[in-house]
Amino acid sequence: MYQQHIRPMVNLRSPGLWLFLGGLEMLFLVHLAEFLYPGYSVSQNYISDLGVGPTSSRWIFTAAIILFGLMALATAALLRQKSKRSLLWPLLALSGIGAIGVGIFNEDFIPKVHALFAMMAFLFGNLAVVYSYRMVRPPLSFLFVLLGLIGLSALVLLGGSTYLGLGVGGMERMIFYPAMFWALGFGAYMLAEENTASRS
Repeated sequence: MYQQHIRPMVNLRSPGLWLFLGGLEMLFLVHLAEFLYPGYSVSQNYISDLGVGPTSSRWIFTAAIILFGLMALATAALLRQKSKRSLLWPLLALSGIGAIGVGIFNEDFIPKVHALFAMMAFLFGNLAVVYSYRMVRPPLSFLFVLLGLIGLSALVLLGGSTYLGLGVGGMERMIFYPAMFWALGFGAYMLAEENTASRS
């Protein structure tokens, strides 16, 4: 008997979708902003330097990080609906607020305000990475703990002006990249779990 297969529509209430898209657009647009910034050094420049650079880099970076913050907040809200007791959603929400603050209050605005929001984004983002090990199975859980610990350790080193030969920008990226890799990995994991559940 012929069965008509209908493709399911994109589920806009999927936390995995918004987390994956947030990580994807952030990585892509940050690299694009770097390419458009003459003389930019990933070793010697902060990531946030992109937000006060040439016009093209400045607008691309600002849009990227505010958009990521909004997607992190969307992910947090959807996760809260699934489990209010989980600490993952408030950690993600605080990180998202930090990211939005970094975009709105760039380095030239009030440096201490900018630094506070950057700390929020980095600290709570990597704490979310570590905490998420409770929601996945090994070996992915071990990988998430490792990524989060790398990010948190790099945050401590950056705060102590210890760069291990990577430069200030390189050490900052050791905080940034683990969280972005996690966003892609955990987002894809949640999407796969949702897809499996919808089929059963």
